[in-house]
Amino acid sequence: MSVRKRGRALLVAGVAVAAAGGTAAAVTLDGGDSGTAGASTLPPATAQVQRSTLTDTETVDGTLGYGTETAVTPRLRGTVTWLPSAGSTVKRGQRLYGVDDTPVVLLRGTLPSYRPLAPGVEGADVKQFEQNLAALGYDGFTVDDEYSDSTADAVREWQEDLGIEETGTVEVGRVAYAAGDVRIYEVGGQVGDAAGGQAVLSYTGTTRVVTVDLDVDQQRLAGKGTAVSVTLPDGRTAQGKVAAVETVIELGGGGQEQEPETKLEVTVSLADQKGLGTLDQAAVDVSFTAEKRENVLSVPVAALLALAEGGYGVQVVEGATTRIVPVETGMFSGGRVEVTGDGLAEGMTVGVAS
Repeated sequence: MSVRKRGRALLVAGVAVAAAGGTAAAVTLDGGDSGTAGASTLPPATAQVQRSTLTDTETVDGTLGYGTETAVTPRLRGTVTWLPSAGSTVKRGQRLYGVDDTPVVLLRGTLPSYRPLAPGVEGADVKQFEQNLAALGYDGFTVDDEYSDSTADAVREWQEDLGIEETGTVEVGRVAYAAGDVRIYEVGGQVGDAAGGQAVLSYTGTTRVVTVDLDVDQQRLAGKGTAVSVTLPDGRTAQGKVAAVETVIELGGGGQEQEPETKLEVTVSLADQKGLGTLDQAAVDVSFTAEKRENVLSVPVAALLALAEGGYGVQVVEGATTRIVPVETGMFSGGRVEVTGDGLAEGMTVGVAS
């Protein structure tokens, strides 16, 4: 779980679903009510019982971009001598920035560099580094969790290619790990600054994604792998799926005393990157489908009657007469509600409150 200051407002265009309880008088199963019209009175309006598919869909505001930014602070001591430009891409094995006219190299991994690597050192960080060394084309060593003399020989070759001192060891800060290739989001430092102590740049991934903030009570929408539909500013639709969900705590800002607020930060991946055109950042609408009910009977929400005996019913209209059929309610969607009940069938006419 991460903590952040409230940096962007959550804009939610939720679909409110409300039952019609309280809009009609309570009725009894014999057709009478609590003192209004009699059983022979036809309803002011009618609708049909329909068989269809109902979906629990909610649309919220999202942001198209390259995902969350990660700040980079130099671990090597010295002077910053080179920085990339914002918007550029850095791949595995390439220079991320420079200190004392030597490169800090981007490698792939999730475990940060936390100690020097030299012959005799063992651990997961060794294996992660050796995997990168092999991926860059260096060989003569075994990829495992032991930094051997053979590893040191390969490192010397790597250091020679980088144009740095060929020590056979890897000092802390010579490499920076990221999950994949990165896109430089912002350059915060300047050439000539002292390295260490403050971030010199921040980066994101290289693939465009959509980021959405949800309230905790909307968690049902955010199952990993859930399919979503994204509407772009020009009206085109892109299909995506929930790739990650992170719980974040937004701290009150603006100089006001505000309680911290828990949110869900949802990352939506988009398969068709070409279909996004040249959009780098944009406000988008994201439609989540939390549940789908296929081949169910439904009536307008306004057809529900509160029964004096408890629960709900519908007023079935048959010619000039009516009768009350008790129903169990299911999903609410688009002004309709799923209903089941003895004798209830597709095509029946039911009363609807005006």
